[in-house]
Amino acid sequence: MTIHIAADPETLAPEPRAAFLSDDAIEILSFAARSLEEGQPTALITLVDIRGGAARALGAQMVVRGDGLYCGFVSGGCTEAAVAADAMSALNKGMDRLLRLGEGSPFFDIVLPCGGGITLAIHVLEDAAVLSQALSALQRRSPVGLRYHPGRRTLSLQRGEEASGWYGDCFVRAYRPRPRVVIAGTPLEIDTVARIAVAAGYETVTLGRGQIPSPDELDADTAVALLFHDVDRELPLLNAALASHAFYIGALGSRRTHAKRCQLLRDGGGDERLLYRIKAPIGLFDKARDARSLAVSVVADIAHARLRLD
Repeated sequence: MTIHIAADPETLAPEPRAAFLSDDAIEILSFAARSLEEGQPTALITLVDIRGGAARALGAQMVVRGDGLYCGFVSGGCTEAAVAADAMSALNKGMDRLLRLGEGSPFFDIVLPCGGGITLAIHVLEDAAVLSQALSALQRRSPVGLRYHPGRRTLSLQRGEEASGWYGDCFVRAYRPRPRVVIAGTPLEIDTVARIAVAAGYETVTLGRGQIPSPDELDADTAVALLFHDVDRELPLLNAALASHAFYIGALGSRRTHAKRCQLLRDGGGDERLLYRIKAPIGLFDKARDARSLAVSVVADIAHARLRLD
């Protein structure tokens, strides 16, 4: 029996290893675009089917490079290294493939803790152009999608809003702009809510005294948090927010304060049919008496509202 040993350790396939930990869709796409621009063979992995339970939503993604660096999640962290190894094999052959894990998979030794099964589409990227177009659209705060055709092994840009999923023979991965929180009110509450929001991955905009954004600046991926102790000061901002597509509008104060707020809006010609959009008292739980508790409550409530968009 003859045993062949690689003379140069560099000829051995590199071990998959995480470049960084993130499940942020924009960060994952940006990593793919940068890798391609640096000349690294790169694959985009997308969760395209779920059987039973799963740790991640349909459309969850990873990016894997030929040198073994990867980012993103398609499970709870238990399969990512194995997925990266399979993607590296696809990159080496220059061929797309579907990978099934868990229930219904030929890999009996890879069991998902949730007990279900997933199918992953591994796409060998040709260039960064379509990714750059998608990232540019998201930077302009425009929803966008990437349409993957397994039979043709192509990835194309799709404008507009569609849910992630199969459309005929193609799988569309939908992306929304990074969520934004517009905050106005007293300095202590503004600062504390802004710090918690940034830590949670939100863009934040703090408004100074007298600043009124136009309704167009408050898009469907923007939340508005009004943290005033004076109802009269918030009315111009509330009118702007109610005329916008903001997905969340919250205002500080008790239920009695909110009743006064609504009456003032009516008296000023406000549309009665829009008042239901105001979450008041603001936040996920009532009676947050200190700035930190209020900030956690507000950001958690915004996150909960954001999930309903997906």
